[in-house]
Amino acid sequence: MSRRGIAKGGKALYGAPLGVLMLDARFPRIFGDMGNATTWPFPVLYRVVSGASPEKVVLKGAAGLLPDFVAAAQELIRHGAEAITTNCGFLSLFQQELAAAVGVPVATSSLMQVPWVQATLPPGKRVGLVTVSAATLTPQHLAAVGVPADTPVTGTENGREFFRVLIKAEKDEMDIDLAEQDVVEAALRLVAGHPEVGAIVLECTNMPPYAAAVQAATGLPVYDIYSMITWFHAGLRPRDFRL
Repeated sequence: MSRRGIAKGGKALYGAPLGVLMLDARFPRIFGDMGNATTWPFPVLYRVVSGASPEKVVLKGAAGLLPDFVAAAQELIRHGAEAITTNCGFLSLFQQELAAAVGVPVATSSLMQVPWVQATLPPGKRVGLVTVSAATLTPQHLAAVGVPADTPVTGTENGREFFRVLIKAEKDEMDIDLAEQDVVEAALRLVAGHPEVGAIVLECTNMPPYAAAVQAATGLPVYDIYSMITWFHAGLRPRDFRL
């Protein structure tokens, strides 16, 4: 059926309301990774923030990078983005500042799901986190998006592949099986050390390819950036049940 009426312009690009701020990295972004466009069941707009390496953001608190992220977000909005997200959970530090600066909905981190997931759990159970770097995930990162400071956390920094490839940037190849093993083993340590954990949130946006393996290994619900952004996008383009 042909559409008639008045078409409204004013943007450079259409049909992709979600803008993604990307770290400046060269490691493989496999299917399921946030930075792989085929992961998403809808189109997205990407903008790489030059100089924002994983090491600077994850290990050094993204110091001095806020203006660069704001400028990149504003550029995405000029091109047509109606909402902004990022591809690193550690950018929770910038949640309030980015939202204030750009004037559109902003979801910086998978960690934002923790209060929602906690509300689903029975008494005595709590959410646990698996992160790329437990040593540098600070109370400030958690507080910025409403996550309790005493939330159980385990990281992959002592693994053989995931942390080394993503954060230390030692090579631009990745052994997917070893990376999955690192993430699954971190989740198993989390559950073993905290039997009260009733659901897991994966902080790192590179972890969704391994979420199913984590769920199978732990038997717990697992949430990640994919679950959060598909929800986020659903508000931008609600399904039209009149069709």
